[in-house]
Amino acid sequence: MSLAYHVYQCRWSTKLQPDLSNNSLKYVPDLSRVPPTTGVVVLVGVTTTLGDQVISALALSPISLSFTPLLIDQALTHRSFPDYSAPRASLIRISPFAFRVDLETGYGFSDISDAFGEPHVVVNCAALSVPRDCERNPSAAMDVNVPHYLVKWFTDFSEMPLLIHLSCDQVYEGVKSFYKEEDETVPVNEYGKSKVEAEQYISINCLNYVILRSSIIYGPQTVSPVPTYLPIQLIDTVLSKKTKVDFFYDEFRCPVYVKDVVSIILTLITKYFSEGRYMQLLLNVAGPDRVSRVQMAEAVASVRGYNSSLINPISASSVNRAVKTPADISMDISRLIQLLGITPTSFIDGVRLTLASF
Repeated sequence: MSLAYHVYQCRWSTKLQPDLSNNSLKYVPDLSRVPPTTGVVVLVGVTTTLGDQVISALALSPISLSFTPLLIDQALTHRSFPDYSAPRASLIRISPFAFRVDLETGYGFSDISDAFGEPHVVVNCAALSVPRDCERNPSAAMDVNVPHYLVKWFTDFSEMPLLIHLSCDQVYEGVKSFYKEEDETVPVNEYGKSKVEAEQYISINCLNYVILRSSIIYGPQTVSPVPTYLPIQLIDTVLSKKTKVDFFYDEFRCPVYVKDVVSIILTLITKYFSEGRYMQLLLNVAGPDRVSRVQMAEAVASVRGYNSSLINPISASSVNRAVKTPADISMDISRLIQLLGITPTSFIDGVRLTLASF
């Protein structure tokens, strides 16, 4: 059965003068291009942690674009499962503009442009992202994760919108540390394969895109709780039971704090509206620290004051998880820092911020 998505429209306007005293997004405006006073940003995949956080940031944080102050009036997306077709009430309070679309068939995309015109930016956070589910149904993984119909929707537009597409670190094979964007992609499972296919499809069929290869995204619970596990909260929950728990000592990632990813997305949107130039960009999006699952648990134990003896280090090879998982897909983020000027939060600081609200 296909997954259904509700996509909500967000509008940028010049109605109010925002307070930009704490705004770190500074660009030299291109005066040859006057940015539109009203723009449309479509977000797909709000039931992800990232999607919900992007919505909150767009709804609450005014952004300066060129010399024109723009304030976001509406921003929301929602994915629903077939047995839960109505958007959650907490989301409806943020935006009444709901469009039902299906990524596997393309149903509903034209309704958005018919109602609000051509979007200027599309942020795609939607994915079938549980590796086990992708392994069981690789066809569905390809249909959902490769945005054929989303990109096809753009073909009749007078101007190609900027597509900001979320990919992942599992495009890499996992046989070395700190992968760079130019390294070969050799996915070891169906989830990674679908993400590589998506990247290739976008790079061939889109003129204006940014692909963000994200590591594990962690952070506080969202305004509208998402129907998925949150990694730091899960570790905290199991350690709080005061019983010994197994963690892998030989599986490495660079987890990234969710609000850093939001900042990256907002920076890209601001840059696009301000400069008005097409992008064709691939970026690793990760935290600065390469950590094992054991080290992740140790950070949570340190912040919470749990006894570290509760953490039992084991090898990933000792457990049959039914899905092959890359051992080390830590990523180099030099390009991200250089191009956008964003330095992601350290893992221990991100854990403190996450658990402060849990």
